[in-house]
Amino acid sequence: MIVDFDPFSAEFFEDPREIYRRLRDDAPVYFSDRYGDGFYALSRYDDVVAAHKDWATFSSSHGIDLSLMAQDPNDIASYRSLIMMDPPSHDRFRSLVNRVFTPAAIKGLEPMVRQVIGDHLDALGGRTEFDAVAEFSGPFPVEIISVMLGVPREDRQQIRHWLDLALTRRIGEMHPSREGLAAATSMGAYFYELSVAKRSSPADDLMSRLTQVTVTRDDGEFTGLDDAEIAGFAALLAGAGAETVTKLVGNAFVLFDRNPSQWHKVLDDRSRAAPAVEEILRYLPPSQYQGRYSLRETRFRDDVVPAGFPVLLVTGAATRDERFFERPDDFDIDRPASHALGFGLGVHSCLGAALARLESRIVIEEMAQRWPSFAVDHDGLRRVAMSNVAGYSNVPVSVAPG
Repeated sequence: MIVDFDPFSAEFFEDPREIYRRLRDDAPVYFSDRYGDGFYALSRYDDVVAAHKDWATFSSSHGIDLSLMAQDPNDIASYRSLIMMDPPSHDRFRSLVNRVFTPAAIKGLEPMVRQVIGDHLDALGGRTEFDAVAEFSGPFPVEIISVMLGVPREDRQQIRHWLDLALTRRIGEMHPSREGLAAATSMGAYFYELSVAKRSSPADDLMSRLTQVTVTRDDGEFTGLDDAEIAGFAALLAGAGAETVTKLVGNAFVLFDRNPSQWHKVLDDRSRAAPAVEEILRYLPPSQYQGRYSLRETRFRDDVVPAGFPVLLVTGAATRDERFFERPDDFDIDRPASHALGFGLGVHSCLGAALARLESRIVIEEMAQRWPSFAVDHDGLRRVAMSNVAGYSNVPVSVAPG
């Protein structure tokens, strides 16, 4: 069977499940010459996991999407972004931010997270109809990460709008639009200027602390971070903090509506909110694929990925692989603890995974408390067309308050 996998097609943006099945069955090591010099895609669970763990072969240093990987690697290096580094530089820089995302630190954020989520739910004013993404899961996550970074209140939602523009793709185009490029530039400039301001007038926030830390460079020199590096950290954290939870919560509404027996499990036992988050991550991961660049030839059974090509690690296909998961197409929040890849794996696993899990768990608990009965208007569902990020831009719901 001929398989056509186009990560910028209308079919992919709308629902890639059938494409993924064909990839796993008929082209688990897939090649397309559609964009640039071509790209490979891995779709089976074991292959995707192996590639995630082998950063020395499947590198992040050329960028993490097809648009970036088509650029000069020297330009990518000049961005000095953590997500586009490999060890040892990656490890040294990541250790700075890891201090903020320790389990104890995340647990300490729970009162603030509950407050922000509660405030956004209260702002719905007891309405029985609203858009769960546009009016709720879109606005609140960027508020939480912005509080941590030290972004002024009046600027926080602008960051979300810049991110949406930068990630959006037109059908059949791997590069961002002119508006998307302008948005990415504006966001980078904003965080650079904010870093300069924090350096001169530090406060009790992450960006201020980053102006005061030091790091060992590749040449052994011991220096502080400059404002461009801090801006890169901030943009990365803002993007991950805003987009992932937005999509995960939207997916939660849709999946629980389609699987009412699973929703009743949460209503009966709120402790099931945490495993529900894991199953949502497996079933509809907000990040459907992660881009890497092959630095050396690698064999997968009878197929070879040569050196010198972009490779997409297709998480969304891997976590439905019947070779690894029992009943992969069943949404089951009582599924035994699995190996979901929704937050990546290996050295580049998501920095903010614990925070995203905390936010998503609290939302599900609040949903159960406030709206034991709700319904999604499936005719009104709208999906995003974005690079690396998948989910809904609109999830209209009607609720029956508890």
